[in-house]
Amino acid sequence: MLVQVYGDNAMKETAVYKWVKHFSEGRESVTDEERSGQPATSKTEEKIAKIHQIVRENCRLTVKSMAEEVNIDRKTVRKFLTEDLDMRKVCAKMVPKELTEEQKQRRVTICQDLLERQDYILGCVITDDETWVYQYDPETKWKSAQWKTANSPRPKNSFGPNQESKQYCWLFLILEGLFFMNLYQLEKQSTKFTIWKYWKGCVKNLDGNDPIFFANNSWLHYNAPAHMALSVGEF
Repeated sequence: MLVQVYGDNAMKETAVYKWVKHFSEGRESVTDEERSGQPATSKTEEKIAKIHQIVRENCRLTVKSMAEEVNIDRKTVRKFLTEDLDMRKVCAKMVPKELTEEQKQRRVTICQDLLERQDYILGCVITDDETWVYQYDPETKWKSAQWKTANSPRPKNSFGPNQESKQYCWLFLILEGLFFMNLYQLEKQSTKFTIWKYWKGCVKNLDGNDPIFFANNSWLHYNAPAHMALSVGEF
């Protein structure tokens, strides 16, 4: 009779016998009674707040470790993070070094001043810089990933050098890009003053690379201690 009325939505035969037995014993309620054990859903405000607190304390944790700490499945934890907390995991952006706000603003001001000049000063400038090139074991991109919201800044990660193996590199740049580069394997006892004998050899190669840039024989150096060395000035 139930199948004739409800079709495929009819209650199963075993369930009919179960409810008939309950009503025969005096039951009147048709709702399920509370039962012990895990609730039907793991989504509660307390657990979402707990996940939020865990992420704020350590934003590099994996979904698996958070799920084990809160004792819920990983799929639910991922939903908490992406849907309820509006977070996503992003990898750190690799940068050579961290700059302060003052240094960043100083660079913006200098660039604006250069762009406002009427003469073509940038086309006549060669800038050089030197840096240590280390052999390093960088942190993998996935290991650096952190959980963040849409409004929080992207994390940054700088290189961790290995002091045992390094080379000294000179870079000469013009407006179009890299003009000349040279690498030297220096001895461990080398100092910032003794390495400029290599720099003089660099400039000689640079002069022969494109003599047009050096036709006026004009040089300007910033006042780094090594640039102020007597041997450099004589050269």
